[in-house]
Amino acid sequence: MIAGSCLCGAVAYAIDQLDKPIGHCHCLTCQKAHSAAFASTAGVLREHFRWLRGEDRLASYESSPGKLRRFCSVCGSQLVAERAGQPHVIVRVATLDQDPGARPAQHIWTDHDRPWLATDELPRYPEWQPGR
Repeated sequence: MIAGSCLCGAVAYAIDQLDKPIGHCHCLTCQKAHSAAFASTAGVLREHFRWLRGEDRLASYESSPGKLRRFCSVCGSQLVAERAGQPHVIVRVATLDQDPGARPAQHIWTDHDRPWLATDELPRYPEWQPGR
């Protein structure tokens, strides 16, 4: 079992495994919804997904026809997205509390990249930058 939760801990879920590869989605909807350059997601079959607590704290938003984004109504963390009738949910893998044992396999919708966010040449620090 791999556990996942929201920022405040009010909502928690568990998955048995990731059933689709981890991908970074760069679409404009994901950028807006996550306030980030991309969202990291993976598909999990519904039979491999379950809510552990806080299901009554979930809110949802239909970001495109038929697609519901489910998030914690307390802290706003997006946890999953789903379309009725699909055999899987789309887990926001950054909300996993443990390593799922998989690594990102792809970037999608990169034609939506924002030039002011796309760079890999910035300095990297394990915590805060020196002098902070």
